[in-house]
Amino acid sequence: MEFNNTANPVHKASIAAKDGWQWQDCYSFRELKHIFSVVIFFMMISHAIAYDPLDPTGNITIKWDVVSWTPDGYVALVTMNNFQMYRHIMTPGWTLSWSWAKKEVIWSMVGAQTTEQGDCSKFKGNIPHCCKKTPTVVDLLPGVPYNQQIANCCKAGVVAAWGQDPAGSVSSFQVSVGQAGTSNKTVKLPKNFTLLGPGPGYTCGPAKIVPSTIYLTPDHRRKTQAMMTWNVTCTYSQFLASKNPTCCVSFSTFYNDTMTPCPSCACGCRNKNMCIPSDSKKLKGLKNKQRDNTPLLQCTRHMCPIRVHWHVKLNYKDYWRVKIAITNFNYRMNYTQWTLVAQHPNLNNVTQVFSFDYKPLVPYESINDTGMFYGMKFYNDLLVEAGEHGNVQSEVLLQKNKDTFTFKQGWAFPRKVYFNGDECRLPPPDTYPFLPNSAHANPFAFQATGVPLLLMILYTIW
Repeated sequence: MEFNNTANPVHKASIAAKDGWQWQDCYSFRELKHIFSVVIFFMMISHAIAYDPLDPTGNITIKWDVVSWTPDGYVALVTMNNFQMYRHIMTPGWTLSWSWAKKEVIWSMVGAQTTEQGDCSKFKGNIPHCCKKTPTVVDLLPGVPYNQQIANCCKAGVVAAWGQDPAGSVSSFQVSVGQAGTSNKTVKLPKNFTLLGPGPGYTCGPAKIVPSTIYLTPDHRRKTQAMMTWNVTCTYSQFLASKNPTCCVSFSTFYNDTMTPCPSCACGCRNKNMCIPSDSKKLKGLKNKQRDNTPLLQCTRHMCPIRVHWHVKLNYKDYWRVKIAITNFNYRMNYTQWTLVAQHPNLNNVTQVFSFDYKPLVPYESINDTGMFYGMKFYNDLLVEAGEHGNVQSEVLLQKNKDTFTFKQGWAFPRKVYFNGDECRLPPPDTYPFLPNSAHANPFAFQATGVPLLLMILYTIW
């Protein structure tokens, strides 16, 4: 006998009528449960996609201050503040775009420029700087004439992380907008903000009007304020930036000769056919070619641009020492102002860091298990391209907590590692270097030798 899975709806209704509402209630509950689960899943993803547990309040805030009105618009000072603790914008720098709400144009800019002028053919005489509905703005390069500069501009779009260099975590430019409103009531806020830093990963919210910014005169004796101020907040998501990790971690110890390498294809193997072996003759020709942002990786098992190696080096009575090495496998990328973040329970008692600068990160006041390492200025704050000099390293001395310290079960290795704000892939826990068998056998050695010897002594005495 065959059963038809696509039953007649009328037949279903008659069965439901006979069963009182039992079938209908059951069916509705299962359907609602499924829909509810899907909704909850996407709500969790939408909230977690741009949330970093080690920097929960980190964001980039873009502030627009209308400093004066013009006959057909306004002049605004745009300030980009990077409030992220360890994620900076490196070369080739930021790119900012938005859509005008009306038919605004940009008459002029100071400290930045748009990448395209657009169609300004309807203007006679005075031609605007940009007539595009969606302008794209980039920072100016260092060394431009002084009449094109403004404070905190002209750094080629490079913006430091706030936790690493607060003074360098700001970028600004001035824009004169025409065919716009000329009062607080007639100005329409720009929309659809997009920030590349330098690649994808940032999601910007809508512009929101906030209390006007207060300025102090140079002598600090007078306060002035902007005519109008609005903010745009952008948050970062590693999932949006890249489908695969951009770094991996390997482990080794003094008590085990086996090294735990990065997982195979830790950063994806899509570039496996385009990589270059470290001994290839093609490397000599690369130095003469113009660089671009396309990664050109050294052929490795993990195929990651960056590898972080954590080596448990020495064990003292009250201290233990770790060596950290960062290696660049990208032949086309120099990492300026790099940062390394590690999470480990013993980072609450760092005694000395020898060749890196170090700063504890305490996003939650009751927990001090996260720290940021970064290069010393003019010494090793530049991680150069892959090759003989493409690595930086340091050693860290930590004081033991006798209640928690152990070499067992991988305790000596970090829980999380981030490079330049992106989380690195760790090896599987079951591959971590383990203590030698003798270390596990010592507590039971007495049973094999001590017990028979004690019995012989007691027998002799008796």
